[in-house]
Amino acid sequence: LKSARALAPDATHIIDKLPGNFAHVGLIHLALPNARIIHIARDAMDTGFSCYSKLFLNGLNYTYDLRELGRYYRLYETLMAHWRALLPPGAMLDVRYETLVGDFVRETRRIVEFCGLPWNDRFLAFHENTRAVRTHSQTQVRAPLFRTSIGRWHHYEKWLQPLREALGGSA
Repeated sequence: LKSARALAPDATHIIDKLPGNFAHVGLIHLALPNARIIHIARDAMDTGFSCYSKLFLNGLNYTYDLRELGRYYRLYETLMAHWRALLPPGAMLDVRYETLVGDFVRETRRIVEFCGLPWNDRFLAFHENTRAVRTHSQTQVRAPLFRTSIGRWHHYEKWLQPLREALGGSA
């Protein structure tokens, strides 16, 4: 908390959206029992293709092999099921990405309510926020919500068979 406060001394809330946080959900809950954990899950094939199509510079080597990526995703699903069973009710909110995109206002209200925050219409205008963004999503967060990433993997299906097989063939 001291480190976070040094980075954002006036912040009343902190958001950390690192994809690898799923591995630490239990520890996060123990260290910050009042933290609200929001788990946004996306279609496995879309997630896998998205990861595979990016050049990560921080050691996410599993994203460069489709089979390894599929195995990793399945382990992620298993671990998230474990956290769901272990955490007390109300500690984590599951959100489907496709549902969020399909009904942005309703899902955003649900997330805001889960966090115990008062509603602000600016939540719907996230793309107008001018804060610094240093992730692969830096251009996406400056644009209004779009649906083009849903099912995008289908355009590349013939090259993604190793991923599909590693996910169990029914992803």
